[in-house]
Amino acid sequence: MAIGDQRDLELARTNLEHFFARVLPGASAVAVRDLRAPGMGFSNETLLLELAYERDGRRHEEALVIRVKPKAQVFPEYDLRRQYTVMQLLAPTDVPVPAVRWFEESPEALGASFYVMDRVDGVVPPDHPSYNVAGCCTEMTPATRGAIVRDGIDKLARIHRLDWRALGFDFLARPELGTTPLAQQLAYYRRYLEWAAQGRPQPTVDAGLAWLEANQPADEPTALCWGDARIGNMIFANDRCVAVLDWEMVALGNPEQDLGWWLFLDWHHSDAIGVPRLEGFPTRDETIARYQELAGRTVRHLHYYEAFAAFRFAVVMIRIAQLVRDAGLPAPDDFATNNTCTQGLARLLGLPPPG
Repeated sequence: MAIGDQRDLELARTNLEHFFARVLPGASAVAVRDLRAPGMGFSNETLLLELAYERDGRRHEEALVIRVKPKAQVFPEYDLRRQYTVMQLLAPTDVPVPAVRWFEESPEALGASFYVMDRVDGVVPPDHPSYNVAGCCTEMTPATRGAIVRDGIDKLARIHRLDWRALGFDFLARPELGTTPLAQQLAYYRRYLEWAAQGRPQPTVDAGLAWLEANQPADEPTALCWGDARIGNMIFANDRCVAVLDWEMVALGNPEQDLGWWLFLDWHHSDAIGVPRLEGFPTRDETIARYQELAGRTVRHLHYYEAFAAFRFAVVMIRIAQLVRDAGLPAPDDFATNNTCTQGLARLLGLPPPG
């Protein structure tokens, strides 16, 4: 849904009861309860609900989550089924993901395609405001903060250790865009940038893309890359990550790109906004050392992939700036070109500061 839209939850509840009655053979007395939208992000809409029904003489009650394809898209391509398929393929592995239940292509129930998955109990570090300022992390002890990040890195390393070919993730390759996974991603983000910028100059981001294209590392390993690797996309319970969420940016590539994104987002949620990191969070060097130990690989091109992270996030911000303008929300005139992401990209590559 577009920023600021409000869904008619009563209509959605009625439509979802019809949907569940259809996909649950033999079920009766199907009821959707406590349907709510906890907050609409820029890239997806999430609905939470309690499903109750009777089948085979038993009463069933299930806590579910629905992800709906957005109308106003942050990404030029939004393949909701790909996200669903990725979680299906990950289900038998040691990477914890919510169990996915149904994919619905038809827009009849919710106005767009959607998928349904089990709800996983736990806490998620928030983005807005930063988890260094508010939310579950501020209520944790320093020891617990350290524990959740260390376990989050463990889950990241598990993703990268998977045999992606044997699991069937070869469908993520985009050979029409380039000869290597990195070249394919750079071509995709060049198209994304052109789509998001709509002809408006983007001096920092354009210079960043030129640097990335000119300095591509050679002879890189290929692994399944989560894409949006950060603790804000993990559910934690009892000091452990119990679910890895949000596979919108999944790709094949050098796993260092996930570590680069993780480190850039850690900077983005602290130093970039002038907020000190909470006591107990591992340092940058400690995070890198733990990743190398758990992944069984030495990081070789981290500066490149932190710049790649800053560039990708900056492209996303260009699109978000347009969505903010379309919604009539207040924002600086130079929001698309001068923000924490472009500032970070300029810092990493020695470019003139934006603005």
